[in-house]
Amino acid sequence: MQVSQAVKDLTEDVVRYRRALHQIPELGLTEFKTKEYLLRQLQSFGMKEIYPILDTGLVAVFRSEVPGKTLAFRTDIDGLPIQEETGVAFHSTHEGRMHACGHDGHMATMLGFAKYLSAHPEAIQGTIILIFQPAEEGPGGAQLLIDEGVLRDFAVEQIVGLHVFPDFPEGVIACRKGPMMARNGEINIAIHGASAHGAQPQQGSDAILAAAAVIQGLHSVISRNISPLSSGVITFGKIHGGDAENIIPGKVVLNGTMRAFDDDVYDTMTQRVTLLAEEIAKGYGCRAEVDFEHLYRVVDNDAQMVDVLAKVAGDSYLETPPYMLAEDFSMYQKEIPGVFFFVGIRNEDKGYTYPLHSNKMNFDEKNLLQGIECYVRLIPALNETKGAAK
Repeated sequence: MQVSQAVKDLTEDVVRYRRALHQIPELGLTEFKTKEYLLRQLQSFGMKEIYPILDTGLVAVFRSEVPGKTLAFRTDIDGLPIQEETGVAFHSTHEGRMHACGHDGHMATMLGFAKYLSAHPEAIQGTIILIFQPAEEGPGGAQLLIDEGVLRDFAVEQIVGLHVFPDFPEGVIACRKGPMMARNGEINIAIHGASAHGAQPQQGSDAILAAAAVIQGLHSVISRNISPLSSGVITFGKIHGGDAENIIPGKVVLNGTMRAFDDDVYDTMTQRVTLLAEEIAKGYGCRAEVDFEHLYRVVDNDAQMVDVLAKVAGDSYLETPPYMLAEDFSMYQKEIPGVFFFVGIRNEDKGYTYPLHSNKMNFDEKNLLQGIECYVRLIPALNETKGAAK
């Protein structure tokens, strides 16, 4: 995909935006410095319609007399609780905080897009809504904005989003029709036993032993309760229990995640996790309390919008396999048609190979121009279609 000269002219600005934002990462719903920076930049473009939403989000609006759809473009703005180890000169100035998922790049892309539209009003058709969304990493800012009426109040018809992605080389625009990213939820299991001396185990109920059996037993959900033609994953990444090596603990807490591409599969997993955890714990004289936090839905790309994206991306387009990663952009797609795509950033010669959420994740800002170019091209292309069917 050839990037236009007008978009290339934004290179210095985009680099500046990204590196400034990279230095001030903030966690979900606390992005106050980030919001201030974004607001200053949008105002510097001469934009008049800028609205606050929640405490840290922004919505910027472009309107044209040329008839067209109301299209929304969304960027996430929050960082992660990670100590940065990239070694870059523009490293995070917030201890224990980092833009390790590329949201700094997403914001820089959106600011570049906003500056382009401000300088090229002839590129606007209908109404363009730019959503600067807090809390994608948690607790799920997309749903909070939907509840605030962002889609309803602006009568948004379709929505577009992107994510920089180190699995794909630079220059690639990757997407797929239908499910692309998984539905996810958190599993919290408390195993209650009875404490006793380690030398007299018969006097207690070993919560650690029960927890080990529960973890092992729950992995049968994927292999025995889900069709081999379906996909799902259950992972426990955190266990806490016990205070001393010679004491049988009375409680162990397990924290994990589960993901699936299909709601029925996800529901089956929920039911089986609950039943198995409770019954296995009973077999060890313990009691299991199972709690779920159901988070994001399946990123389900509108087929017609993907066709449009593939057309505008041209030879840069690649069909991606589905990923078990989760994204709260999916919540918008439960309300209106949307497309979410990846922008390749992998460059092995420069060492840009670290995955999302790595404390060394980094990329070349030139790739953000690909995202801006796609956004610019999508405005007329999406307006050529009458609608999008799920």
